[in-house]
Amino acid sequence: MKPLVAIVGRPNVGKSTLFNRLVGRRKAIVDDMPGVTRDRNYETVTRFETPFILIDTGGFEPVSEDRLLQQMREQSRLAIEEADVILFLMDGRAGLTPSDREVVEMLRRVEKPIFYVVNKVDGEKLEDEAADFYSLGVENIHTISAEHNRGVNDLMEEVVAALPRQKDEADDEAVTKIAVVGRPNVGKSSLVNRLLGYERVVANPTPGTTRDSVDTLFTCNRQRYLLIDTAGIRRKGKTTQKLEKYSVVDSLRSIERADVVLIVINAEDGVTEQDERIAGYAYEAGRGCVFVVNKWDALEKDNRSVGKFVDQIRTEFKYLPFAPIVFVSAKTGQRINKVMAEVEKVMAQYSKRVTTSDLNRVFSEAVESHHAPLHQGRRVKFFYATQVGTKPPSFVIFTNQPEGVHFSYERYLSNKIREAFDFTGTPIRLMFRGREPRG
Repeated sequence: MKPLVAIVGRPNVGKSTLFNRLVGRRKAIVDDMPGVTRDRNYETVTRFETPFILIDTGGFEPVSEDRLLQQMREQSRLAIEEADVILFLMDGRAGLTPSDREVVEMLRRVEKPIFYVVNKVDGEKLEDEAADFYSLGVENIHTISAEHNRGVNDLMEEVVAALPRQKDEADDEAVTKIAVVGRPNVGKSSLVNRLLGYERVVANPTPGTTRDSVDTLFTCNRQRYLLIDTAGIRRKGKTTQKLEKYSVVDSLRSIERADVVLIVINAEDGVTEQDERIAGYAYEAGRGCVFVVNKWDALEKDNRSVGKFVDQIRTEFKYLPFAPIVFVSAKTGQRINKVMAEVEKVMAQYSKRVTTSDLNRVFSEAVESHHAPLHQGRRVKFFYATQVGTKPPSFVIFTNQPEGVHFSYERYLSNKIREAFDFTGTPIRLMFRGREPRG
């Protein structure tokens, strides 16, 4: 369960620049895979001693009446509430503003590590001018230039030191952890109650009823499970904006803890961009996935309705062709039993280990049937493969040109391994490493 760091501040103070600086260039092959939504404002950062989830918020302009800025302000408030550590960014070139002072007054009431950061400090002259920010009455001001990487490493040393220690939830391997995620008001809490058989979670048709993730241990078919019901939108005070973009924040935490993710979709709405955003993170986090299409009873259907919806899911979630789809009604209990049946199947494949001999037999047949394309005029040769982990199943493949394996060929190999060993509902990871042939 990775800690969460939020970057907040007024518009145009350099939040996105700092976000990009901390994330660095993404090297994951999923960047090239069609169907993965990339318009995100959150990312897992692994460059430092402790991995964490980084959130880039909209500009926080507390005195503005502009509707867009109001929404950005509420997004920032939500990120502040969710975060373990907060980076409050100010603009060294623009100087201290009344808005900065107002945000600082609000942050004084937040009992979390807060780092007050003055950005765009590119030289000694601006360093001297940044001393004005000490009038805020905070103990320490960090001066940086996110664009030029000035002072960022020193700041991050202190940020990483302030991160909470990650809880080790892997001590009980016998418990399967299930995260129930999805947009607000898709019926997550009602689904949880049906799965448990009693009213463990208060279900309400008003979006945002769930205020925190709720964990429940239960037993099904002699197997122990931990069910994690995620919060929806958090509406504070007189907030009326639907902050769907930030309802993903709590889902991130729950996905990080889970083995299997139930991606709940509202049948009445169809697949939305927010569904794609949440599912994309579950895939990239390497979790087993099951699509649960809820409120199926509310639709007028014909003989082709299921097929059409399946086609829509497979089209919109091209990167999850292996995830099973269950059509249910949490309200009536229709087909609810099929959800846990699919979870059991997915978990069995998510934890599966295959023998090296069987793996290399399948791998050799796949390579012989379809050779990898040339890379820079050279043939890509493969030597052998071995499984190095589970949850998800992970494989190392030794080759003379790791950089020459195109993502389309990697997908081909993944599909062959999946077909041969029935890795249903789980992503599999292929890692290519260099090795010269012996002799």
